[in-house]
Amino acid sequence: MSESFETESSNSKELNFLSNVSIGLTQHSDPADIIESLSESFRGMINLENLNIYIYDENTQTLRDYAKSWIVIDEIHDKEYTEKLYQVVKTSKYDDFLINDNSINIKDFWNINKYISARKNTILFPLMKGETPYGLIELIINLAISDVLTIDFFKALIISAYQISLKIQNKVLADKMQANIDFHESMKNIAKIIETQYDLNYIIPLIGEMIDKFISDHLIYIFLKQDGEFKLVWPLACRDTKILEMVNNMSADTSYTLTEDNKIGIFPLVAADSSILGGIVAHSHVDKLSQREIDYLDQLTKQSSITIQRANMYAEVLQHATLDALTGLNNRRQFEVRLKQAVATAKRQGHPLCAIMLDIDFFKKVNDSYGHAVGDEVLKNVAEIIKTQVRESDIPSRYGGEEFAILLPYTKLEEAGSVAQRLRAAVEAKHVDLTHVKDAKISEIQVTISVGVYQYKEGDEPQQLYTKADKALYFAKEHGRNKVIINRG
Repeated sequence: MSESFETESSNSKELNFLSNVSIGLTQHSDPADIIESLSESFRGMINLENLNIYIYDENTQTLRDYAKSWIVIDEIHDKEYTEKLYQVVKTSKYDDFLINDNSINIKDFWNINKYISARKNTILFPLMKGETPYGLIELIINLAISDVLTIDFFKALIISAYQISLKIQNKVLADKMQANIDFHESMKNIAKIIETQYDLNYIIPLIGEMIDKFISDHLIYIFLKQDGEFKLVWPLACRDTKILEMVNNMSADTSYTLTEDNKIGIFPLVAADSSILGGIVAHSHVDKLSQREIDYLDQLTKQSSITIQRANMYAEVLQHATLDALTGLNNRRQFEVRLKQAVATAKRQGHPLCAIMLDIDFFKKVNDSYGHAVGDEVLKNVAEIIKTQVRESDIPSRYGGEEFAILLPYTKLEEAGSVAQRLRAAVEAKHVDLTHVKDAKISEIQVTISVGVYQYKEGDEPQQLYTKADKALYFAKEHGRNKVIINRG
């Protein structure tokens, strides 16, 4: 009776264990929660110190901690123990396991006692996909005695490992399916951006964030070709000289370039005419790019190329719509738009705002005496001087004919007067080279400008800002030209 009762009790213990494992696997889907649930189940069987599950990633050929965001185990354990874990995954069969570095087969269980420590035991048990191991369970047991590690326990471990393996395989498959769904959703989102957005300052961060979502183990960089050079536009910095070298060697003829270790991938952004727009880079010091990630990047880069090319084309059209074709400054229409914006901002924030109006002296005489080609060259040179003398935040425009307007946000009247004087002096000192102008009667010419300055006052309408500066300009022209007049009224 006594012997029968003990066997029944032992069987109940294993059955309860397997039941708890099944319930835990059913109730949880988060890896960390699964590990915690399994640990509780195993503690009902043995004096468990720790339980870990490691999964082999075929794409990167690394063993990873399932519960810790798939961290590579090389970063967790020492080299000797890491090699042992890799060995278990690569060589184990269905009914193999390790106890304290000793390889055991379930058929040799009768010999198990000589491998068991009285203080602490480490058991490594493979997780199988068919007949192939793809991961392992690590059990660290405190003060285990030989009669705890029974054949019934290991049979229960085999059954539980099968259940755990199915759960993880299904979870990984579900994650991959979700990743594919998310990927195609992102492709649709990028396509939607093409239809609705044209500003690269808005588009590039969105593309970077979308790609970063799928290639989460790698840093993502986006470079665009600007003024003949590849410039980083997302994120803010890249200090890896190898990446910069590879980007500068990008070719539109190659779909992508990988380093020998597959840790850096360069994916060119190519326009419809095969010109290169820039490139997307994925980089990691630890993880290799998997084939799935390479395919994702390749498709996302091609889709991004269309988006960026459309934005560039729109920017070019917009530029011609807002810029003066001869001088490259804002045209009058754009000046009036920017004027309203600048005045509204000055009102709201209470900062100073000035306007400069300037006119080329005796410009009609230049055109009449030397022709419009010379007049155009004078206009272009004055515009270039204006560009060099104002700040990036200032708003220079060709107002019409030989007249120019400049808005100076965050600038007081005296400061604006100093800018105007520098402009006047720079134009007067400039010898405009005409040797390349066809049929020009002279080799160079000098001109002067008259300038009017006004600071916005509370209650002024936007147009009053430039009309009062314009009034000062005409006062300068009527009183000798080549001078700056400040309207303080």
